[in-house]
Amino acid sequence: MPDKHLSSQFDFELNSVSSRVMELGGLVESQIRNAIYALSQFSDEVADQVIEAEGRVNALEVEIDRDLSSIIGRRQPTARDLRLLIAISKATANLERVGDEAEKIARMVKSIIHSGTARQLPASELRIAADLASGLLRKALDAFARLDTNAAVAILKEDDQIDREFDGFVRKLITYMMEDPRTISASLDLLFLAKAIERIGDHAKNIGELIIYIVKGTDVRHTSIAQIESAVK
Repeated sequence: MPDKHLSSQFDFELNSVSSRVMELGGLVESQIRNAIYALSQFSDEVADQVIEAEGRVNALEVEIDRDLSSIIGRRQPTARDLRLLIAISKATANLERVGDEAEKIARMVKSIIHSGTARQLPASELRIAADLASGLLRKALDAFARLDTNAAVAILKEDDQIDREFDGFVRKLITYMMEDPRTISASLDLLFLAKAIERIGDHAKNIGELIIYIVKGTDVRHTSIAQIESAVK
């Protein structure tokens, strides 16, 4: 991922930690896929696999942070190198939180399975938003590996689509609850799931913003798409 540096050892260390970030990203992607499958199939067994994987996700985050602290302490990087290391640390934190959201989905799926109350509600419609969020994370990881700012801007735009899916699903659940109060408990469970999926999209968006920070040295958080596109040019 990083450009060639004057120090070949520094290059080696950066590439090593970048590879571990990609490993973490792959593990988290697998968690999301399994969580979505568990939701669509109401699979208790697959939900358990998602929960069990969380320990490895947490351990990888700790290992990457330890390596980053070691590099900063020994190399005392400046300018772009320091931006890169800070961004890797933040990207790692976002990936770990994606893992948390996947685990939340898995635990809620288990709760829904055991209650047996949500099968009559539109749980399958969450698959659309979930697939969008999973795809967005995949694009964010690919863009991060290539430090592709144009792809990063596209990711920020696509997150809006996930937000629209979430808003539409919430409106549908409200309709269900108004028409039949007996569905309120199960609807709230699905709302919790929808929010976890929406948060996965948010974390992918955060990684997109970090790409722009690394390459351009500009913090584009809380700015409009027009301002971000201007910063990237």
